[in-house]
Amino acid sequence: QVQLVESGGGLVQAGGSLRLSCAASGLIFSTNTMGWYRQVPGKQRELVAAITRYGITNYADSVKGRFTISRDNAKNTVYLQMNSLKPEDTAVYYCNARRLSSGQLLDYWGQGTQVTVSS
Repeated sequence: QVQLVESGGGLVQAGGSLRLSCAASGLIFSTNTMGWYRQVPGKQRELVAAITRYGITNYADSVKGRFTISRDNAKNTVYLQMNSLKPEDTAVYYCNARRLSSGQLLDYWGQGTQVTVSS
């Protein structure tokens, strides 16, 4: 059974920093692309950042230069370092694991962690 458990969310003032962590179990972590998504009420979930099994990263334009995604395959954990936070970064942040298996895209999600940035 795949489990993704996020931690590190909370309330922070604008300009501050937070570090999200996602601990994965029940999958071969190193073979998955790991990502962070976020969602606010009434809007679609959007990609924030992703990192492939080869360490290639991809960021939403809105977070480039402020957020950094990284992974530790030895700890089965992916991180999102968020600096210079803005009120518009307020959302529930979800961890995602994704891989192709026999031509089928497999997606797994965590339960989400709330990030609130006050102005």
